[in-house]
Amino acid sequence: MFRVPKTPARPGDQREHPRLRLAQAERGGSRPSQRLSACPGKFNGTRGARGASTTAGGRLTPLTDDRHAATLKAMTITLQPPAPAAGSDFAELNRRVKARGLMRRTPFHYAVRVSAILVTTAAAWAAVATLGASWWTLPVAALMAVTSAQSALIAHDVAHRQVFRSARRSERAGLIAGNLAIGMSYGWWLDKHTRHHNNPNHDDLDPDVAPEVLVWTPEAAANQHGLRRLIARHQAPLFFPMLTLLAVSLRRSSIRALRDGTVRRPALEGAVMAVHAVAYLGALLTLLPLPLALAFIVVHQGLFGIYLGLTFAPNHKGMPHPTGAEDFLRKQVLTSRNVRGGWLTDAALGGLNYQIEHHLFPAMPAPHLRTAQPIVRDYCAEIGVRYEMTSLTDSYRQALRHLHDVGAPLRDGR
Repeated sequence: MFRVPKTPARPGDQREHPRLRLAQAERGGSRPSQRLSACPGKFNGTRGARGASTTAGGRLTPLTDDRHAATLKAMTITLQPPAPAAGSDFAELNRRVKARGLMRRTPFHYAVRVSAILVTTAAAWAAVATLGASWWTLPVAALMAVTSAQSALIAHDVAHRQVFRSARRSERAGLIAGNLAIGMSYGWWLDKHTRHHNNPNHDDLDPDVAPEVLVWTPEAAANQHGLRRLIARHQAPLFFPMLTLLAVSLRRSSIRALRDGTVRRPALEGAVMAVHAVAYLGALLTLLPLPLALAFIVVHQGLFGIYLGLTFAPNHKGMPHPTGAEDFLRKQVLTSRNVRGGWLTDAALGGLNYQIEHHLFPAMPAPHLRTAQPIVRDYCAEIGVRYEMTSLTDSYRQALRHLHDVGAPLRDGR
């Protein structure tokens, strides 16, 4: 759960606000993570406004600023990108992207992806049935972890209306890809993910940085107790091992949401999830002896969690945390990170390696993100907004460094 800020902003408030500057708090002071903080000067959201201090080469210069606001302002919550004002930075970018036709649906692309998932999943189950009581079924479990993660990525794209325009078709497809295929509540995840897109990396409003087992701010780490405090001290080396439990965590949160009635159709979602559980467990217990079935589940679900974690971790972890004063374009660009790569990276990460473009245009079908990337990058350079792109390994390194820094005060005995 996220904390409700004390001073919520009014939706639609377009008042002038300070420029953004990337502040890096000193160790032992405020947060060691990068933070978008207010600095002198006015910013009115028009083209040419500088979103951050840059060097001559266009790189953002990290600056130390101890003058953080006493309280955080909430960002405007919107289900979709706001209708751009006629002269805003995002309005101009929006015009350029739409002029290229990059918001068109791509039914053939998704037909191929879904067909590949179905064929591979069917082949995997056929292999399990053929191999029977053999430990060679465990590599098949690893293959099924890939198909499960790819199903989750399809559910993600469906939620953003990248596949279907209508809400009804999107919901039906989401129930199939989420509840039926992987046993996760689509409605619960949709609500959580919408709040993330509305306010990425916001300490109070983004559920993805809410303190749970892992913590993303020193304040959250200081409030941990018992086993969670011990984990927070060493969360960087524990990050990858803990991803093996991510699939279990998703289902636990899904069941809790169904029980609490926080999803729109709890009975329907629960029934579809039950069909998944009965079919999955029934097939394994029928085809495999109990010890091997349990080993299959551990490998399948553990690697599924690792795949999902490795897909989403590069996107925002270790990036600046906003103050709530940013306009839509800067709120999305400055908190996101792209990952370089070719077609294999695109396929493995489902297009989420173009995280900046995805956050600016969440309804843009995944195949168009690669084309949109240089348009967005060049436009950000034109208006002086930092555009972060790095390698996949370096993105993990940055995320782990951030986790390490957050836990440093606990390791130092503070």
